[in-house]
Amino acid sequence: MASYTLLINGIAQEVDVAPGTSLLWVLREHLGLTGTKYGCGIAQCGSCTIHLDGNPVRACVLQVDNITEEQQIKTIEGLSDSGDHPLQQAWVEAQVPQCGYCQSGQIMQAAALLEKNPNPSREEIKSHMNGVLCRCGTYLRILEAIEMAKEQTTTTS
Repeated sequence: MASYTLLINGIAQEVDVAPGTSLLWVLREHLGLTGTKYGCGIAQCGSCTIHLDGNPVRACVLQVDNITEEQQIKTIEGLSDSGDHPLQQAWVEAQVPQCGYCQSGQIMQAAALLEKNPNPSREEIKSHMNGVLCRCGTYLRILEAIEMAKEQTTTTS
């Protein structure tokens, strides 16, 4: 066991885990942040997408000992305290979720895009979202929700 200090959603968290433990299990099992989902375990589906220093990464293959205390981790729980992030609102309005399993990964992937490019084209959205799988096939609704959120963020900026 080793002790790690991680900056998660703006709060320094101490965890004692074995070196090599995936960040996904640290978040879910040790810190109770269960919004980040386990999907495939090999970084192929995107259900475990979080932000590391503002970039979308797959938490299932990121080992806790490869993260420094200065790096900022953001999970779906840190996107908005009250669930009123434009993407979260658009997700509901566009009725995106079916089974819902991939949704936190989809939202975190989309949030990273809108933070870097608040007005992406449809093709830029498709390209950025490529690789986050939805087994229910709600890709058109996901695209619609991102475009709705984009409109909301560009009109309030």
